Amino acid sequence: MNTNPFNNLKINNMKKVIMIMAVALLAMSCEKESCNCGVIQSDNVQDYSVVIRNSCSQNNKTFYLSEGDWMNAHPGDNYCITNTTSW
Repeated sequence: MNTNPFNNLKINNMKKVIMIMAVALLAMSCEKESCNCGVIQSDNVQDYSVVIRNSCSQNNKTFYLSEGDWMNAHPGDNYCITNTTSW
């Protein structure tokens, strides 16, 4: 049987490279997503808004929610906003 030991080495190295790239991409997507999250500082029943302090930048921003979402968003809770860039 004529096997080349370098082929096995190349395959193993390629598998490692693919795994490292996959982990790096996953880490970047998680990091990016988490910058759209923060702790609810206050809420306002008149316009169903919440003020959220961003976990990454520590900036506060007011978001206007639907009544149903607002009912489940309580001061002190962690909350993520998916339809915005980080603030």
